[in-house]
Amino acid sequence: MGSDARSDRLEELLGPVVAAVGLDLEGVSVTPAGKRRLVRVVVDRDGGVSLDDIAEVSQSVSKELDATDLMGGSPYVLEVTSPGVDRPLTEPRHWRRAKNRLVKAELRDGSTVEGRVVDADDAGVELAGPGRLAYADLARGRVQVEFNRDVGEADSDEDEG
Repeated sequence: MGSDARSDRLEELLGPVVAAVGLDLEGVSVTPAGKRRLVRVVVDRDGGVSLDDIAEVSQSVSKELDATDLMGGSPYVLEVTSPGVDRPLTEPRHWRRAKNRLVKAELRDGSTVEGRVVDADDAGVELAGPGRLAYADLARGRVQVEFNRDVGEADSDEDEG
């Protein structure tokens, strides 16, 4: 079985397992790592993911993988992680989770815009500066790393809720 087909089957298998813990499955990849394979499961949710969440998902995913023959008889290493800052923003939930962050967005017409995410819903995203953009007009976006961001600019509504 090719690695793309295996990743697709793993996503189908593990999606409900991850959802049962209250998280979104962002991706699964399988890569060679010496005599073993590395199974990387990326999870996220609004408000972020804690270490306890990662531990709970790791146990659930491990049990599910051990109960199937999808990985074959070869040994593997399981890594459960959250997405990094370099994850492309391609889904409405990605944009929503980037609220108050500075992003650079590539538009389908080839141009780019930059602005802070003010709001995001199922139809589009509001960026300070460029304004409202429909997802249909966006190719993808990326959060920009801000080393000098003032602590006072941090998400004011992140703790609400």
